[in-house]
Amino acid sequence: MKVWLSLVARLVLGGVMVVAGALKVADPETATQAVRAYDLLPASLDAPVGLILPFLEIAIGLLLIVGFGVRWAAFAAGVFLVIFIAAVSSAWARGLAIDCGCFGGGGQVAPGQTKYLQEILRDVGLLALAGWLWFTPQSKFALEPSTGVVAL
Repeated sequence: MKVWLSLVARLVLGGVMVVAGALKVADPETATQAVRAYDLLPASLDAPVGLILPFLEIAIGLLLIVGFGVRWAAFAAGVFLVIFIAAVSSAWARGLAIDCGCFGGGGQVAPGQTKYLQEILRDVGLLALAGWLWFTPQSKFALEPSTGVVAL
């Protein structure tokens, strides 16, 4: 049963990471704008982070989907999610009115248009999946480098 739950966790978390990254890769200027809107980094880092982050998300997502290095890919996804939760929480606490830019877009929005609680809860749920995969990385249809075998 655990191997099936881990399969679902891999596919959901990996799918979200791939989609989030792909939507940002398609519009690097908007991805940079989204990073800038958080006002957390020095301005010189906004563009590099906005350009590199989507490719890392895609890579982590693909590793999870194919089931290669699941434990470490889940750990990396978990680190990203903790950073995302902290960034959104920080924007909320500072009274910023921004779109998280999680799935493309990003930047300033009208004060009533923020969805911070929904974004944080979504990311906490995804973080729970990453935690599950850290502790239970073996799953159906996964290639694990530690065993070198496909779990069918």
